[in-house]
Amino acid sequence: MDCVLEKNKAKCACTDLTCSRRGACCACVEHHRSNGELPGCFFTPEAEKTYDRSIANFIKTVRNNG
Repeated sequence: MDCVLEKNKAKCACTDLTCSRRGACCACVEHHRSNGELPGCFFTPEAEKTYDRSIANFIKTVRNNG
């Protein structure tokens, strides 16, 4: 499967516009997984802006918004 960076970037929920993995979803997932985190696109827009990509923060966010 070919990565379609420009198409992915248009939909990317990450607010870190300087990230080298922006739009490269496979690289983003790999990076965050290796750090025990989830990518920003898993979070609500408000939670994503905190840059706390921890699994604990994800669970807290889901519980508060679910």
